[in-house]
Amino acid sequence: MSHRLAVLVSGTGRHLENLAELSRDPAADLDAEIGVVISNRPGVGALDRAARFELRAEVLEGAEAESDETYGRRVFEVIRDAEADTVVLAGFLKKLWIPEDFAGRVINIHPSLLPAFGGKGYYGMRVHRAVLERGCQVTGCTVHLVDDVYDNGPILHQRWCEVHPGDSAEALAARVFEEELLALPEALRRFWRR
Repeated sequence: MSHRLAVLVSGTGRHLENLAELSRDPAADLDAEIGVVISNRPGVGALDRAARFELRAEVLEGAEAESDETYGRRVFEVIRDAEADTVVLAGFLKKLWIPEDFAGRVINIHPSLLPAFGGKGYYGMRVHRAVLERGCQVTGCTVHLVDDVYDNGPILHQRWCEVHPGDSAEALAARVFEEELLALPEALRRFWRR
């Protein structure tokens, strides 16, 4: 039986595209289908990618004007309507309030080896710049369960890569993202086998 995903996005949607491709490839062994894509921002690349894959997509604006709980209730109404059993935050740049019936079923991918370089304000290039400023020799990505604290929930899977001398934040981000494309589907496989 396929697991039904809700994928929450705020940007380009490269993880969404990867999950959509893998879910349609029997050789990828990812027993999933995407039931809904939810964005908190209109006009982002992820919505174009959702359209290319003919996925249901919803834009739920207003997050900045509402409490986390009020916005989260709206999000989870759509998720329940789509009959999704697992939620993936794939570059979703809004703290998500999680109702009790979805506790332990919301997964996030973060571009560092948590607990390093996690928490409020650590996303995208900010993470990679911080890694370089600190002088780290390795970095990577973490897939974890989401709780009510930024980047805090139990870790499901991590992948790492070296930081090269002279790396720019952009070069490092590209190398970490290659690991992310492997880490997220592997974390989902492991999560569903538990």
